[in-house]
Amino acid sequence: MLTGLRLENIALIERLELDFQGGFTVLTGETGAGKSILLDALDVLLGGAQAGGGARLLRQGCSQARIEAGFTLTPPLQAWLAEQELEGDDELLLSREWRLGDGRLSSRHRLNGVVVNRAQIQDLRPLLLDLTVQGQTQQLARPGEQRRWLDRFGGESVQRCLVPAVEAWRAWVRARDALDQASARWQELERERQSREQLLADLEAAALQDPLERLHLQQEQDRLSHGVRLQEGVMTLLGRLQEGADAAPSVLDHLAACDQELQVMGGLDGSLEPLRERLGGVLAELQDLARALDRYGSGLESDPDSLDQLQQRIADLRALERRHGLELAELIALRDRLRDQLAPGGAAAGLELLAAEESRARARRDQAQAALSAARTAAAAELEEQLMEALRPMALAHVRFAVAVEPCDSGGFLLALKTCLAAADPDVTLLFDEIDAGVSGRVSGAMAELLQRLARRRQVFCVTHQPLVAAAADHHFKVSKAVEDGVTQTRVSHLRDTRARQAELAELAGGDAAAVHSYAASLLERQTV
Repeated sequence: MLTGLRLENIALIERLELDFQGGFTVLTGETGAGKSILLDALDVLLGGAQAGGGARLLRQGCSQARIEAGFTLTPPLQAWLAEQELEGDDELLLSREWRLGDGRLSSRHRLNGVVVNRAQIQDLRPLLLDLTVQGQTQQLARPGEQRRWLDRFGGESVQRCLVPAVEAWRAWVRARDALDQASARWQELERERQSREQLLADLEAAALQDPLERLHLQQEQDRLSHGVRLQEGVMTLLGRLQEGADAAPSVLDHLAACDQELQVMGGLDGSLEPLRERLGGVLAELQDLARALDRYGSGLESDPDSLDQLQQRIADLRALERRHGLELAELIALRDRLRDQLAPGGAAAGLELLAAEESRARARRDQAQAALSAARTAAAAELEEQLMEALRPMALAHVRFAVAVEPCDSGGFLLALKTCLAAADPDVTLLFDEIDAGVSGRVSGAMAELLQRLARRRQVFCVTHQPLVAAAADHHFKVSKAVEDGVTQTRVSHLRDTRARQAELAELAGGDAAAVHSYAASLLERQTV
């Protein structure tokens, strides 16, 4: 429920503070007084169609303005606040401030003192207000709007089917997209199959196995290219280790002599035994080194044919990498992918699996949508019946309403529809801006009754020129315009007593004649009976 509205420097209003209660509230006044500015302010505050019109609302000559509204908390609002990690105790206080500086107008929203963004305001709006104006019936021409209103009217029975239908639809879309992408890839593969088969044949002929093969071949090439020098080095090392050089004993001979001497010394001093064991280890390690060098030397060869073959393999691998612009490891991965794609039943088998999954998802989608369609059809039949009942008193008895709603120029249609939908959102305040303009007395009386019915479940505000509608309200505010010190200002008065309301109703009905005042008094008496 809207509990209060505060305006500062908005249009012709310098400062205004109003408190509201539940039930049916009307705002009346002469044309141009600014009745609709209150609803416009709420619309702008909650990010409506005129949300960007701050410059138009800013009072002339002012550099800042403010709109603030208070709402009681409802369970949906509390849930939304918790989801947004915002605090709310007993009331939700929403404000929007404008500041004009350096030729630029900026604004900021606050919710219970915390700055919030436009997306949050747009998300919050449906939980607070539902604004209806003349001409809004064009919204009904949009299938999406028709569907949303029908779903709201259907309530829980539709919602139980709506969630599974949405999930099934999204699952089918994912399955369909996966199938489409795979099918496109498969068709592309088929178009390029011959070239891919030739590419696979080339890669298979290259007998690629090791991603590091070229590095290993390079190392082997270096070894073969320097075979003679390496053999000379092996002979030199073995000579010094085993045979000696320049008639001098070899390293192993020296170590053997050292070992013999330590053995003699150990017989005289047993503490030398650890040293002799260490020397024995060194001697054994060098002997193993000599054997390894001998094996390495035996494996060395300088076969020109072997070297030519190795160098040719390196050249072939380099040419393959340049031709395809890929490293050896990438070529091996490409070959493996082509094997899978071109193997019998490879890509086609995957396509069949995706097609089967899309078929199952489509069946689940159709089943869920059939249940949703049945629930919507039942809701539509109930809506037709209720709407026709509401329209008959408003000279619209010949209107026919079906699931395919046709646009209608009469505001009574929207009012009747909103009345039928009232149970869907019992916590949202309804605002009607001159929805009864241009209708006859009998129709305005029917509209007044509908508004009263709405107000039993909802808080309802209506800007009106119709005395029948104004008399039906629980609360009556008069909007007037006055000039003080050359400045035009809008004022809003709460008409709390019967005499003040009667005078305003008489003004709406057409003047100060006694008959008009008598008519206004009869309207108010009728409401108290």
